[in-house]
Amino acid sequence: MINIVAAALTDPGRLRDLNEDRVWAEVYNPSEGETVGLFIVCDGMGGHLGGECASNWAVETVKRDLADYFCPKDPRATVKLSEGTAASQTKSGPITRKSEITIIEKNIKDAIQDANDVVYEYARQKPDKAGDAGTTITLAFIRGSRAVIANVGDSRTYLIRDEQLHQISSDHSLVASLVTSGAIEPEEVYVHPQRNVIYRSLGQKQQVQIDTFVQAVLPGDYLLLCSDGLWEMVQDDDLIVKLITSSNNPVEACQKLVEAANTAGGEDNIGVVVVKVSG
Repeated sequence: MINIVAAALTDPGRLRDLNEDRVWAEVYNPSEGETVGLFIVCDGMGGHLGGECASNWAVETVKRDLADYFCPKDPRATVKLSEGTAASQTKSGPITRKSEITIIEKNIKDAIQDANDVVYEYARQKPDKAGDAGTTITLAFIRGSRAVIANVGDSRTYLIRDEQLHQISSDHSLVASLVTSGAIEPEEVYVHPQRNVIYRSLGQKQQVQIDTFVQAVLPGDYLLLCSDGLWEMVQDDDLIVKLITSSNNPVEACQKLVEAANTAGGEDNIGVVVVKVSG
């Protein structure tokens, strides 16, 4: 049986008055059935009434759409299925672990698309105040021993296993594409003059392309979700691992990570979620 504990923390950093990052961590440990967790980091763009609202709307919309997973009345409930989906599942046989994960992935993508709709429509209707509204999102949903990770933009989800930091999500940024093509080296990401240019975010277009990843989680693992305000400031993977694994709990780990980002300059808002997996 997998158990999880988590914490979330956001900080404006040292150079900005406005905090456009939003974070969320929710864990449901039912008396029967599998533990469920939802973890989100959003990094808003566009200033007041733009990024600040966009990141908040994204978090709130996703929370609302996935709320049924945290309903204590039926800890074994999987999802709210449409008639068409329910019929197709019935024809293909009982819902297996693999098909359940597929359904969870679909629900997560639908929730993020709903968040995109909210941000896009507000920016379209109020261009004078929020025309630049947008936000990244990285999300991890854990059910039992599986995590479904979703990502839009350059906020990241990492797995820490055996004292090693592994980036699970992929950045949708100009510099990441330059690294992939071999035009620049990975270490140049941190100093490139266009390092803040991202080509995918919520609110940019009516339809958003969402990457998802399925990751097994084991006792002893950690997940780290963060905005670029952390990973651009704290570039030492070993330090990140040490700060998390040496902490007494995820709350302390979040505090240490934010402190490290601010010590390194705190040039942007900092959003972090730390999830600890145990048996």
